This record gives sequence, C-alpha cells and structure tokens, in this order.
Amino acid sequence: MENNRNFFITIALSVLILAVWQYFYVLPRSEQQREAARIEQQRVEEQKKAAGTNPGTDTGTPAAPGAIPNAPGTDAVTPAGREQALATTTRAKIDTPSLEGSINLTGARLDDLKLKHYTETVDKNSPEISLLNPAALPNGYYAEIGFVGNDKTGAVPGPETVWAVDGNATLTPTTPVTLTYSNDKGLTFKRTFSVDTNYMFTVSDTVQNAGTAAVSLSNYGRVTRFDKPAVASTYVLHEGLIGFTGTEGLQEHKYASIEKDKQFTPGKSTDGWLGITDKYWAVTLVPTEKQPFQPRYAYFEDGRHRYQSDFLTDPITVDAGQSATVESEIFAGAKEVAKINAYAEDRHIKRFDLLIDWGWFHFITKPMFWLIDTLYKFFGNFGLAILATTVIVKAIFFPLANKSYASMANMKKVQPKMLEIREKYADDKMKQQQAMMELYKTEKINPLAGCWPVALQIPVFFSLYKVLYITIEMRHAPFFGWIQDLAAPDPTSLFNLFGLIPVTLPHMLMIGVWPLIMGVTMFLQMRMNPTPPDPTQAAIFTWMPVIFTFMMAGFPAGLVIYWAWNNTLSILQQGVIMKRQGAKIELWDNLVALFRKKPSPAE
Repeated sequence: MENNRNFFITIALSVLILAVWQYFYVLPRSEQQREAARIEQQRVEEQKKAAGTNPGTDTGTPAAPGAIPNAPGTDAVTPAGREQALATTTRAKIDTPSLEGSINLTGARLDDLKLKHYTETVDKNSPEISLLNPAALPNGYYAEIGFVGNDKTGAVPGPETVWAVDGNATLTPTTPVTLTYSNDKGLTFKRTFSVDTNYMFTVSDTVQNAGTAAVSLSNYGRVTRFDKPAVASTYVLHEGLIGFTGTEGLQEHKYASIEKDKQFTPGKSTDGWLGITDKYWAVTLVPTEKQPFQPRYAYFEDGRHRYQSDFLTDPITVDAGQSATVESEIFAGAKEVAKINAYAEDRHIKRFDLLIDWGWFHFITKPMFWLIDTLYKFFGNFGLAILATTVIVKAIFFPLANKSYASMANMKKVQPKMLEIREKYADDKMKQQQAMMELYKTEKINPLAGCWPVALQIPVFFSLYKVLYITIEMRHAPFFGWIQDLAAPDPTSLFNLFGLIPVTLPHMLMIGVWPLIMGVTMFLQMRMNPTPPDPTQAAIFTWMPVIFTFMMAGFPAGLVIYWAWNNTLSILQQGVIMKRQGAKIELWDNLVALFRKKPSPAE
C-alpha cells in the first residue's frame, strides 16, 4: 500500500517537474539582468556611428496613392545621444503626474516619453524608463497620426509636416496643446492633443475645407519600433505586435513570427485597438469609431528594419466650406491593471484588458492577482500579501487536504497489514493487488489521497508565477531584508557565502537564502512520511528537494517565498492531523535514520 501511495505521489511530482521544466525553465534571466542587458544594449548602440544624416528624414521612395506614408528615420541612425537627437527638432513639452517628454512638431509625433514612476533598476536614483524615443536613435520608437490625401487635397499632414503651435506649448492634463497646418489647396488642419493624469492621449483632428470642391482623405495611425527587447520573451508572456479588432478579435504577433510572415492584415473593423506591447509597457492606438479602418501588423526590411502596427481609415469626405473631425486615442505607458481596466470600461475600448497577458488560465490568474492586490492595500507589502494569500488558499482547500492527510495517517496505521499482504503474496502480484484493494475498502482508505496536496499546489503555483511575472505591480516590489524585488530571483548565493566573497557567479550557481529555505521545508515535509521501501523511490524522495532548490533559484523571489511558506503550513497541518488520527509522525525518526552511520558488512 505504501508503495502504491509513494508511486502515485512520485508520478505527481514527476509531472510537476516536467511541467515546470518545460513551462518555466526557458525563463529569461532575472528582471534585473533583463533590464541591465537592455540598458547595456542601448548604451552600446547609441555609441555606434553611421553615415551622417538628419534625424527623422525620410529619403525613401514616396508612398503609393492611398497608402500610409513611409516611416521617418528608416535610413538613418544618428551617432548623437538622446538629448542631442531631441534638440534637432522643435517640440512642445509634455508634463503630467505620470509622464514627461515632448511632441515632435515635425510630424506631430509622440517620440519622446519617459515614465516618472518607473526606473530602470531598483535603485531609486537610476534613470526613468524611456518608453518612446526619436526615430534617429537605434532604439527609435514612436506613435504617429496623419492623413493620406490625393491630387485634389494637396499636401496633407504626414511624417515630414512641420506643425505650428497655436497658443499654449506645454501639454498637461489641464492644458491641451493645439497645432495647426495649412496647405495650398485651402485645407486647414487643426490638431488638439490632450492627456489625462495617467497614460492616455487624445488626438482630435479637425479639417476645414475653404476650397471650392469637396475633398476626400483618409486618417492613419501607426506605432513604429526599430529595436526589440534585448532578452527574447518566453511563451509564458506575449511581447510584440498586438491588437483586438474586427471579427478576428485578439491578434498577437511575436517579433520572430512577424519577421517571418512580414505582414498580417486582418479584416476591417469599426472598433478596437492595436499597437506594440512589452512585458510591462505598451503603446497602442485606438482609432475613431466613426469610420471603418483597416488594421495591419508588419515588419519592414527596407532601410532600417522595423516593426509596425498601423491602421488606415476609409476615405472621409469634407465638402467645400465645411469641416470634419476625427478623433483617435494613444495609450503610451505602464500596463497597470487598475488603469487598463478603467480605460476599457470608461472609454469603452473593446477588450482593452487583453493588453495584459493573463494567459489561458485567466480565470485563475485574475482572481489571484485581485486577492494579492487587495491584501497589499491592507498590509502595504506585496510579500506579506503573498504570505496571507497562501494562508487563505490553504483555508479554502482545508477540507480536501484534511481528508487527504487523514487518509495518509490511516495508511500509516495499517502499514503492518500491508507488509503482511506483500509477504504473503510475494509471488502472486495479482492476488497481492486484490488483497490490497480489499484492505483499502475495509479500512476506508483512498490510495490516491496523498497526491491531492501536491496536485492542488500546481494551479496555484502557475497562477502565482504568472501574476509575479506579468504584472507591473510586482515589479521592484520589496519584501524585507535583501529582497528588494519580488519579481526577480533572490540575489544572494550560497556559493559566494551570500556576498561575503566578492566574486561574480554563473547564473546556475545563484542559490539564494530563500531557495535554500524552500528546499529545507520541502525536505522536512517529505520526511514526515515513512521512507519508501523501494530504493528508487527513496532516492527520488531524497534528491527531490535538492533538484527543486536549484530549479527554483532562478524563479521570482515571491514565488519561492510562497512555496517555502506553503511547505511550512503543510508540515504544521499534516502534523496536527496525524496526531489527531493517532498516526506516528515519522519526521524525527527519518532524520535520525538519515544521518545515522550505516553498519558496514563486516559489522
């Protein structure tokens, strides 16, 4: 009986190991390493020198009639730094509680945006996150709204249009910025930028036709990016081109896939959004609902390679002496859950919540985040919120776990009878199994009961990992002591004596304090049960905590803390239940037997 119980538990643990290995071991290095790599790449690339060109200049072939104009900066990389690139163009300042930057008056582009509340590393003095950058830089990244005209419209606002500021030149939540442009065909364009206190811009374009004939023109928008994240994302999280439009719904195109496919054009739509998303940040366009538009996701190789999500509306007719207004929105900022949900609800942006990749098991992941976030508001610390969440999850599953541990305790009490059956039917496995099943029935024992405590941890483990990995609320969230980022691995290591020896270790040797605590608690939990008589099972049970310690060392510290705390609660719970059932707690005997010197054959 004990062999069967251990066999099923071993299967469950083996499945867990396989799932963890396949699903998580491709996890990129810690967020600190990820950020450091991105910063280093940016620093190196900004020092590269290329042929001298003016930033933002488009010398490529002109766009075909009715098509979105070529993107600026496709043929040039300036050797100058970010500030020098910004200084080459006239700009209108952006200053909000959450954002700072400027609007490039050439093209009226959003290509300079920093996030005030987020820094590149946990160091509070580290630079702010630069989300959008001028096209001339290696990491050029911008959002642009414009028009596509024809011979009758004359020149319409595009990437090279130089706009004039009408009045106020600083965009704040209370002071919009108005830009104007007039062409030689009697068309006057008036663009008003407004922004809320968070990350949503509203771009309102009014076209006044002072000519003698009606004109038709289309509105376009694009998010263009010249680089991609320094560390490739895993299949745990989507990074790349994204949108939700038309009947196709959610569209996700990773950088690698769009490089291969070159272009994807779903059906036309009258609502939705599209853009480019990173792990924690995103830039998306929300086209006007007044006009059908054609969304597109593309990768271009002409000139500089670039990734682009764009849309082009159906033609808009403006009669002579009349005006027409189109309005689009641009989200550019951090993917904070509460704000994303508020935009989806308040501004009626269809399924904007999908900008956060909750995964296939969103029905578990979302409630898990809600619980942790709610507890954070009470405790003021995400680490404590995770500990409290573990207690609540334990309480929810207590009845089932109680039955499991009680059944396991009963199995221990009938172990002598199980040994008798094995000895009696040692040569007849069929009768041995029949006798075992009869014993289970008589004693009302569920042989699979021992698997439930392990199996129940799997969905909780996955959902908590997903919450820690994808939500920006967990980024740079401190615990206590040396854990300053629950979304990053424990930065200490046993192999450099937890920092006493000043040596840089390879990633696989970063076995921190919390992974060790997790391994010890897992070891103690497994030693609560009798040592399996089968040598193979005994070896698996002995080495399992060691394997998990090394595997979990690269996981977010918050997840390791959860696992260690969960193991501790399980040990206490199992001990109480076993004592109530009158079953012997094997922990001390197993520890003594483990470290007791085995007699030699001569003895």
